[in-house]
Amino acid sequence: METWLKDLVTQIDDATARLIATVSGLTDKQIGEPSLLPGWARGHVLTHIARAAEAHRNLLEAARNGTDIPAYASQDARDTAIENGASRPVAEQLADIERTAAVFRAAVHTVPDDAWTTSVTILHLEPFPASQVVLRKLVELELHHVDLNAGYRPADWPVTFKPLELPEPMRSQAADRLSWFSAR
Repeated sequence: METWLKDLVTQIDDATARLIATVSGLTDKQIGEPSLLPGWARGHVLTHIARAAEAHRNLLEAARNGTDIPAYASQDARDTAIENGASRPVAEQLADIERTAAVFRAAVHTVPDDAWTTSVTILHLEPFPASQVVLRKLVELELHHVDLNAGYRPADWPVTFKPLELPEPMRSQAADRLSWFSAR
């Protein structure tokens, strides 16, 4: 495994552990409280993190196999899955995040070196190289950890995350989180 990939996988593992620590401190009632994302409770954010891990795994499988496996069946299927999972108790949310993180991590190790340049896409986004899937997973974890509104802030992002050169739309999404807290 190349150094860039090892580094990102380590950062993903660390980000997942921080997220799990935060979520472990929440109650079932707190899962239903508002996140920083309009219209979404914390349970929506957590379910989205798990479903996104599955979507990212699908993209890695597509790159590995050279096939067209969609990240999500459709926008409606994605939205329905998030809505249906949002009210689950914290223990179920944690188990889902842990399970999907492990499945994603296993998928990363199956992608051959020459497949990382394969183009993949998520729903309406422009195609991007499979190598960005791993970066997108890390960004999802760090940004949505902030979105939980459970005490984790952009100031808590590790020094390894802050200097990453993020392509759009990830760069703007990270800048949004920073601006939310600099205005306070």
